Amino acid sequence: MLQYLVILLDDTSVSYCHAANPLSSKNLMPIDVLQGAIFFGMKYNLMIQYVMPPYELPEKYCSLMETIDNVKIGKDVEVYYGIPSDVHSSTVVLSISINDMIENVHMIGRLLKQTKRLTINYTDIQLFRDDKIDQYESALRVLMEVVISEMSEGNKRELNLLTDRISLSKMSNCNAGVSNITIAPNGKFYLCPAFYYDEMMKIDTGLNYMQPVYDRSIGDLRKGLDIKNAHLLHLKNCPLCQLCDSFQCNRCLWLNQKITQEINTPSHEQCVVSHIERNVSKELSAKMRDIGYEAQIIPDINYLDPFDNI
Repeated sequence: MLQYLVILLDDTSVSYCHAANPLSSKNLMPIDVLQGAIFFGMKYNLMIQYVMPPYELPEKYCSLMETIDNVKIGKDVEVYYGIPSDVHSSTVVLSISINDMIENVHMIGRLLKQTKRLTINYTDIQLFRDDKIDQYESALRVLMEVVISEMSEGNKRELNLLTDRISLSKMSNCNAGVSNITIAPNGKFYLCPAFYYDEMMKIDTGLNYMQPVYDRSIGDLRKGLDIKNAHLLHLKNCPLCQLCDSFQCNRCLWLNQKITQEINTPSHEQCVVSHIERNVSKELSAKMRDIGYEAQIIPDINYLDPFDNI
């Protein structure tokens, strides 16, 4: 059931997930498309998430946007490409590579102390290799110690890679196409912004072997939604994920299709990264209980990829 409508206001709007935005030319959503998107959100009682561009919008846009409750990604939620020296918001998103995280983990730890919630999105999960497992695990433990140190002083800190798993009892993934959809400046719907980026970059879908097919849209404001094989987007139709308790995993449909060619099947790289996080979360949970916090007990496992457990 849809809950959120993501309104991508411009081609240059910030990227807040695993897909970096390759578009660099300004292309502001026409005002009539914005009106139609807001009306669609009202009609279906959806929470609006505006994805902001890196420039000030005209006043008529700002006024129209405030006619419905919203969150502004890129403003209410700060988004950084790379690792800044300081942050100024209680909710911050970092889009970085895994190597950036490993090599600059102490700097990230300082940023974590400045926020209430820090979300780290990796832009290169597909490049992760098993020889990085120990390094990634060690880096996560550095951040775990920051969280514990802050909590022992009464400062609650959230880090999606570690603390999310502790509070979850079931999968809490991106849910693109299920609980949220995106509308782009062209007035078309997409599962998420990443599919729009691919269309604009004319990246072949791989679904037609006779000629390149670029269209990633799932409908438009005039015709409504038209999601082909929508059942494949649901967790219950992903056998591999049914075996998994890395509930914090993003389960990115775009990455699934990009790496495995199957939209409901995550890659080895995605699974290994999320299970390393899950296992360090288990250690964090135990440390939290040691200092008096309530935290669920996460069971032991002997694998990093659920496929190995089949």
